[in-house]
Order: sequence, then C-alpha cells, then structure tokens
Amino acid sequence: MLKKKFGFGLAFVLAAGTLLGACGADEKGKDGDTKKADLKVGMVTDAGTIDDKSFNQGTWEGIKLAEDELGIQTKYLKPAGTTEAEYLKEIGNLYDAGYKFIVTPGFKFETAVFKAQDKYEDAKFVILDGNPHSGDFNPVVKENTVAVFYAEHQSGFLAGVATAIELKEGEAGFIGGMEIPAVQKFNWGFQQGVAYANENLGTKINLKQENVLYQGTFDDKAAGGQIAAQMFDRGVNVIFTAAGGVGVGAIDEAKKRVQDGEEVWIVGVDVDQYEDGKLPDGKSVILTSAMKKLAHSTFEIIQQELDGEFPGGKTLTLDVKNDGVGLPEKNPNLSEDTISKVNEVYEKLKAGEIEVKAEQGSLFK
Repeated sequence: MLKKKFGFGLAFVLAAGTLLGACGADEKGKDGDTKKADLKVGMVTDAGTIDDKSFNQGTWEGIKLAEDELGIQTKYLKPAGTTEAEYLKEIGNLYDAGYKFIVTPGFKFETAVFKAQDKYEDAKFVILDGNPHSGDFNPVVKENTVAVFYAEHQSGFLAGVATAIELKEGEAGFIGGMEIPAVQKFNWGFQQGVAYANENLGTKINLKQENVLYQGTFDDKAAGGQIAAQMFDRGVNVIFTAAGGVGVGAIDEAKKRVQDGEEVWIVGVDVDQYEDGKLPDGKSVILTSAMKKLAHSTFEIIQQELDGEFPGGKTLTLDVKNDGVGLPEKNPNLSEDTISKVNEVYEKLKAGEIEVKAEQGSLFK
C-alpha cells in the first residue's frame, strides 16, 4: 500500500534523515530522555556498503530507529568478504564486544548463522531472507534464532499494477540478479500485476520472454547497464530490476537515456530507490519501487525482544496482511489516479480477494 501502516509511523519518517549519519563500526547509546535499554544490537553487513540502498541500509535503518526510539546500543561490522568464515569472524567479534543480539541481512548468512546459533547459545540471531542450514538447505531454526522472509510476489504484483496503470501501454522488462526464490518471486509477481492490470484496468503493457533476464550476480554494475541498454534498444519502456548492483547499472543507463531525451523508466526493489534515479533537474527515473519493509521488520523484532516476546525458533513471512511489503509512501512519478487504483488493489489483496501466486505461471504471450 502507499500509505504508512506500521506502528511507529511518523517517528520513522522523522528519524530517517539521520539514520545513516553513522559509519563503519558505529557504536552509540542514547542519553537524555530517551528510554534506556541494556540491549546491544549488532549487525554484520552483506556485500556492499551500509548505504547500499538495499538490504544493508534498510536493515541498519531499522536498528538505528530502535536506537533512537528504544535506547538500545548499536554497532555494525563489515566483513572482509562474503564467505562463511568471514561472516562468522565478525559475528564472533560482535559477541565478544557484548553485542549478543545480532542481525544478518540476506541468504548468504544461512550457514554462518546455522553454526553461530549453536556456538553462541546465549546470543540471539535474526536472519532476513534466509533459513539457517548446514549446507543441505534443510532449515534448522533454533530457539535463539528467528528467520524472516517476505512475500516478494505481492510486492512485485503491486509494482506491476502501478507500472501498467501509470504508463497505460508499452513494453516492460525484468532484470534479476541471481536466480534465487526471492528474486524469482519479484519477477513472477510483477508479471501477474501487469497481467491483472491488462485484464481488469484497461492497460496494454507487453512483457515478452526475451525481456526477462537473470544476470547471475548482484554486483556486476556494468552488466546491468549493458542488459538495460539492449532492452531499451528493443523498445522496452520500463524495466523492473531486482538485482542489487546490477540494478544500479540499469538505473544509470536509464538516467543517461532520459538526459538524451528518451522516455524510459526503472522500477526499483527492496527499498525506495527514488533518490538513486535522480537527475540534475531533480526528477527521477524510478517510477516506483517494490519494497520489503526491512527497517520495519527489524525494528519490530528488536521491540519484541525488549518486551520478552522474541519469536525464537520461528520462520516468519511478512506480507501485505502485516504490512511487511508494498510500495513507497510517496511516489512522485505516479499520478493521484494511479495511487488511488493501486490502493484499491492493495486492499483487495489484503482481504484475500486477489491471490498472487508465488510460483511461475504461463504469463508470456
């Protein structure tokens, strides 16, 4: 939905501008009138920086909001690389520093958290978009761990509906990073959203199979630009990117083309990527973004820990019913009519009147 629904509401908006003032290995406790909490929350970053406009940033924003609102102490560490050993090293460093509530953003942490939850039994772990396992992909979520997943297909669906309503006609494309379930579900949901709008809302957006590609990584920015250029040259008007740094390359290609007079768009992913698509004139090539409410979910689990209700041993899926996914609150490139119609679709989805499948369908014409 386009309206903010989560509990901390305006506080999140007010805090957002200052959340990223911290840098590597940031550590801080709030004084003054802020509610005090002894909890020390640490985070190990995935590939990329803390301000990556994706999983690292979204997760850290939730932790920093908890610092401002709840008085916890916070710290993040960036590993030298993305191997299990490198992740475990920084988990151990946080633990040794007294940070025994550790948040890990992304599926690459799965085997590291699997080992850490046994090695550090008095610590608690939150893994986003992944399940701890030994390498065999059989989930083992111990009582000191919670695994959090998101209904990406619902978020992608809403983005597809919004894209179709706003543009009305034209060619769409999709660029994915690694072909893993989370990315696939964004793709499949987007396809269903476009199809829904075409069938029910009078739009005519085409999505051809040749314009749906997985690059294979999340960090090859140059490849993302090249793939986007090829799609735009084939007449694609808008590309949904669920590809990390690969998507950044696509955004940059779109920005070049718009500055040269073309009208092309990008649909962002995970967080609101509007700022990433900004041009010198202040406008943005980001039509909207299919979001996971990373900050919201991280904050909520920290709050649950402070309330003595840590959901240990559970695997949670956040969706539209608990406002875990959706579109940005503000969408400057969407008309009021588009926003109104997307909100109507959101409510139908939330009420169960629309079902979005989490698997591939025969949607290509």
